[in-house]
Parts: sequence; structure tokens; C-alpha cells
Amino acid sequence: MDYRDKLVLAPMVRVGTLSFRMLAAEYGADITYGEEIIDHKLVKCQRRINVAFGTTEFVEKGTDNVVFSTCDEERERVVFQMGTSDAVRALKAAEIVCNDVAAVDINMGCPKAFSIQGGMGAALLSKPELIHDILATLKRNLDVPVTCKIRLLKSPADTVELARRIEKLGVPALAVHGRKVADRPRDPAKWDEIADVVAALSIPVIANGDVLEYDDFTRIKTATGAASVMVARGAMWNASIFSPKGKSHWEDVKKKYIRKSILWNNDVKSTKYTIKEMIAHHSCLELAEGKSLNKADTLEDIAKLYEVEDYYWTVKNIRPVTHDLNYVL
Repeated sequence: MDYRDKLVLAPMVRVGTLSFRMLAAEYGADITYGEEIIDHKLVKCQRRINVAFGTTEFVEKGTDNVVFSTCDEERERVVFQMGTSDAVRALKAAEIVCNDVAAVDINMGCPKAFSIQGGMGAALLSKPELIHDILATLKRNLDVPVTCKIRLLKSPADTVELARRIEKLGVPALAVHGRKVADRPRDPAKWDEIADVVAALSIPVIANGDVLEYDDFTRIKTATGAASVMVARGAMWNASIFSPKGKSHWEDVKKKYIRKSILWNNDVKSTKYTIKEMIAHHSCLELAEGKSLNKADTLEDIAKLYEVEDYYWTVKNIRPVTHDLNYVL
């Protein structure tokens, strides 16, 4: 995995599923992170090939609940991001998925209560010994690159110190979100503090924060000196942000996302959530579209709503019956 001069899709819960990753890649994303998956959940999964959809699925044992899905086409660019607070469990989880992804990344930046209370995400920022244990264990036992994504600490000096400790573990890159744990998305990202990290390290730094237009890729690289740039909300609202040709209209991007969701059999809750995020940013969920979307219970319902029912049935009819072709490896 080459981490220099790349446009990177950030990990986003409920958004970064296979269908959205494939959409981002089609528009120009070089590296695509999946949504964070908690190690507790992955260790309960078994690997399954879904021949009908051409995907590799990690399914919770005894259920049809697909926890993570990928495909051969994204094998060289997809990063599996994991939430963990234990090195042994992290390794057990990573070993289940590592042969089907390009890299494994540890979430060390999520500020949400669920992660913090579980000792995961941003809770790791104050536990450098645990960080060492997790990353060293994974690096020692996995053949794929192991990285992590952090947030800024209370002071620039603290962030730099932690980043240096992480670099010494031999990770090939470090992603830095330019906000502190207490910051909210409306608070400006601190590009200058990302620059401090870049200046202190020799490995590629992936800068993240306030990338909302294609020109921001160049702006943040120039301001920080970062090797690559990661985008979250800007991509969620309009995945064509990755295109050097300029953004497509969000309605066109939304329609293309719906088609990808049908093509890759995306979870309907994830599909609805992502569409709602687009609508909420560009329009209003209280209008007729948002209300109709709320009533949709299946991908077929969504296809009808957005007048791509013909596409839905074309995809459905050219594929064999899924449950007859699943098998476990």
C-alpha cells in the first residue's frame, strides 16, 4: 500500500459500506476505509462467499447479519478499520479479515460515548502503552500493513509525542484528524497542528478535517505538508468530491449511490441513512422525499421511490438465488 499522494475516503459508521466505497472509488478515491467494525463483533463472524453478488462477506454466526462485505475489485485499496481495546482480541479479529483487505487500521479517534466507555477510539489516546501493545501485536502477526487514525491531543506537543511513539512501532502511515476530542464538526479543523505532526515524522501523514471541495485537497496538503488527504463529510454529502473534473450535481450522485446499493445488496438501513445525510445537507428531510424515504423498508421500496425499479429487477433477475450459492470458507 502506497500512502503518498492519495485521495482517501475516511471511515464513516453506517456510510462506508461496500456500495459507498465503490462509488467513491469510481469518482477517484485511491484508498477507501470501511466503517469502523468493533472487534467483539468480528470475532463472532465467519467468512462467506456470496457468489450471487460477487462479494466476500463476514457474517455473524447463526444469523444472516452481514457485518462486513468486500469484493475482489477493491482488494488493493480497501482498509478495514477496527475498534478495539485489547491486543489479543484485535489480532483474533484481524486474522479473520486480513486476507481480503489491503490494510488494517485501528480507530484511535472516535469521540463517541460508546467507544470511550469501551476503552476504544479516542480513549486510546491517553493509553500509549495499550497503543503499543495493540499495534505491535498486529504488526508482528499480520502480513498486511497496520496503521491507525488519531485525533489531536490537548497540546500540539502531546500530539507530536504520541505520533512519534506510534511511528517507532513501524507503521507505514498515520492519519490525523485535525480536531480534539471535545471539538465538534462545526469547529474549524486545526491544520497547523497537523503540520506539526508532519514536520516531526518521516512516515506519510494523512491529513483529515474540513475537506469539503476538490480544491481543499491541495489546500490542506499545502498548509500541512501531509502526504495524502482524507475526506469524510465532504464525500458523504457528494462522493464526486474526488473527481478532478468537478462535482456532479448531488441528485445525480444520490441516484448513482442508490444503484450501487442495489448492485451490491447494501443494508437498507445503511442506504437510508446515507441518503438522509445527503438530503439533510442539500435540501430538507421534512419535504415529501424525506417522508417517503422514512417509510421505505426494503431496497425495492427505495428503487420505486427513486424510479430505478427497472434497474432493481434487472439486477435481481440476472443473479442466481443467493441462499443457494453461499458457502463458508
